[in-house]
Amino acid sequence: MNERNSLSRRILVTLGVIVLFRLGQSLPTPQSVRPPLSDHSWRWILDLLTGGRLATVFGFGVLPCLVAPFVLRALIVLIPRLAALRAEGEAGARVLTRYRRRLVVVLGLLGAVGLVVSGAQDVLDGAVTVACLTAGTAVVLRLTELITDRGFGHGVRILLLAQVLAVLPPEFLRLYERTGWAAVVVMAVVTLSITVITIVVAQGQRRVPVQYAKRMIGRRAFGGTPSYIPLRFPQANSPAVLAAALLWVLPFGLGDPWWIAVYFVLVCLFAFVRAAVAQDMDKVAGELVRVGGFVPGIRPGNWTAEYLDYVNRRIIAFGAFSLGVVALLPVAGLALLRVTPATLFVAGVTLQVVLVFLVSVSLDTTRQIESLRRQRRYQPFLR
Repeated sequence: MNERNSLSRRILVTLGVIVLFRLGQSLPTPQSVRPPLSDHSWRWILDLLTGGRLATVFGFGVLPCLVAPFVLRALIVLIPRLAALRAEGEAGARVLTRYRRRLVVVLGLLGAVGLVVSGAQDVLDGAVTVACLTAGTAVVLRLTELITDRGFGHGVRILLLAQVLAVLPPEFLRLYERTGWAAVVVMAVVTLSITVITIVVAQGQRRVPVQYAKRMIGRRAFGGTPSYIPLRFPQANSPAVLAAALLWVLPFGLGDPWWIAVYFVLVCLFAFVRAAVAQDMDKVAGELVRVGGFVPGIRPGNWTAEYLDYVNRRIIAFGAFSLGVVALLPVAGLALLRVTPATLFVAGVTLQVVLVFLVSVSLDTTRQIESLRRQRRYQPFLR
């Protein structure tokens, strides 16, 4: 009963915060706000990040919460004091968390000032708009923390998911009005294919067996139990975004077959390099030596590192190819619908990022729910 109540409470908190968040995105500001972008393709990306309603109290949505961690990381690299705080452990992490919260509000303030200046409002109306949008940013920050602490999933990701689901249906409806049932069929195939491939790659793992040496402490033997090292391909949307940005700068014809082929190759290359750099097999092999573990049939030390690196590179090669296919599917689908090249470039990349994000958020939330259920189930045996 306690388990059921706890799960129900977390679900209700998450749903309640989402409803409050969407209500805030429907509450207009006292003064009108003019969107800064007129191009439909780039306006769609802005709508996905802000919920499509800039002229509301929660007009910026979770955009400041998304940008603040990246800005803080850059500041940590540039400011030695912040780098020292990160090295202080838990106490430093608490201070950095406070700085991140303040940075979110500052970004909301700067964004509000930018909107007021671009909209050419007078001083009084501009001050009201800045105050509403800044206060709304602070409230959204608190709502994300409320979901993270008392609900399910990561608060920023959950509210961003709510924004995306609110913006996507009208865009699909416009596409249907232009192309008919072909849009429904193509988008259904693209969505299903991306979902299946993303889940298979995210859930798949290569388990490298590990054996630990037995140790005698007094009359008892410890260790000797078999285990494994799970090797996975890290999911990320950054390779597709980086490849698209590079092709935007280079002199390629957007939407032609050569552009699509180069885009696929660049996504695979960037995904492989990112995964290879992110995973240090030398560190894993050194940790195995420290705790007395070894891979059966492989000598400890450098030999183990080389073996793990060999296995890991095969995994990330398959994962990089899969990510390239995932990036190619929405572009190819929109090309079949004869979308204009500029829209194909922006919408194809954005659609891939959005779909992968939706699947990853769903998987993370499902894992958290399952973890909580297991914890509640076995809690009586741990007392």
